Amino acid sequence: MLWEAVAFAALGFLAAWTASRLFPLRLPVTPLLLATGPVAALTGGLVTYTVVGGGHPEATLPAAALTAAAMISLLVRPTKRGRHAKMRATNA
Repeated sequence: MLWEAVAFAALGFLAAWTASRLFPLRLPVTPLLLATGPVAALTGGLVTYTVVGGGHPEATLPAAALTAAAMISLLVRPTKRGRHAKMRATNA
């Protein structure tokens, strides 16, 4: 179980690092992002480990990665628009 927890955290960190490099303008400051990835992956991995049981890394590792990606996507900021973008959208 210990190696799986380390793998969950590593997957979350990798997902957060990749997202920070791919979308630097749309994600918040890096420390928050790099903390969210491993925590989300640990949570998702441990919940899946509890539901599925031990000895199923083919189910727990993807679940950890998907949970990390989902939680990181909640941190994405909307793109910056012009001053009248809202007005144009409502008049169209």
